[in-house]
Amino acid sequence: MNAVKTVLLLGLLSGLLLFLGEAFGGRRGLYVGLAIAIAMNFFSYFFSDKMALSMYAAKPITPEEYGGVYARVAPIVGNLARRMNIPMPKLWLIPDNSPNAFATGRDPQHASVAFTAGILQTMSDDEIEGVVAHELGHVLHRDILISSVAATIATAITFVARMGFFFGGSRDDEEEGGGWSGILMIILAPIAAMLIQMAISRSREFDADAASAKYTGNPRKLISALSKLDAYSRQVPLDAAPSTAHLFIIKPFTGESFMRLFSTHPSTAERIARLEQMQSQMLQG
Repeated sequence: MNAVKTVLLLGLLSGLLLFLGEAFGGRRGLYVGLAIAIAMNFFSYFFSDKMALSMYAAKPITPEEYGGVYARVAPIVGNLARRMNIPMPKLWLIPDNSPNAFATGRDPQHASVAFTAGILQTMSDDEIEGVVAHELGHVLHRDILISSVAATIATAITFVARMGFFFGGSRDDEEEGGGWSGILMIILAPIAAMLIQMAISRSREFDADAASAKYTGNPRKLISALSKLDAYSRQVPLDAAPSTAHLFIIKPFTGESFMRLFSTHPSTAERIARLEQMQSQMLQG
């Protein structure tokens, strides 16, 4: 059901982009909007993972580099990857004290899991396992590609709305009230795009939490991790770009109250409540 919902929402995002192109430029604008949508999706498919890793100065975790970290996390990741029947992802370290993690990559064969230094310092091995299982759940469901495409199209919608407002239309349109409709469109279109993107991301987060509970066999591991992450990330905020905030296991707290209104993550309390319900069902079963 979530997969159908995601496809419909992605279609709605693309449709909004095409609508804006036609509204500001007629049939020619429609073709421009379509070209932008195709180009943005192609770019997201092949390059979004590299951009996300470079944006946070992530370094590869190998036996030669960060050997101690590798010895700790590689067995956890490897065991979970085998349970999920997916290839071992590449491991990365982000030199930031704010505890967080994310997975990226267009498919399981090109996946990466990145840990901040902060999450490795604050989490126990069981909690790391809960976090890794969540991230590999995203890999298993190909959520990284879906979220990256949604974020890119949402950004394109904002771009088209702004460009159309400043360079589209005609003076006659403005005299007939077109100017006011343009102003409304430049405000409402990006908001609509963000809300759709949020809905996509929220549903994928719940599914990844469920994957963590399933493949670790113990929802308490992720429950404990989420509780710590919520508390510590508020104390030590991560300076994350809004375009990549959806990737992290918990939304980075950047101090931007306006952006929190459009969070791409469900509340931590709601996520924990669902996990506790899963644990109760496991015990009853």
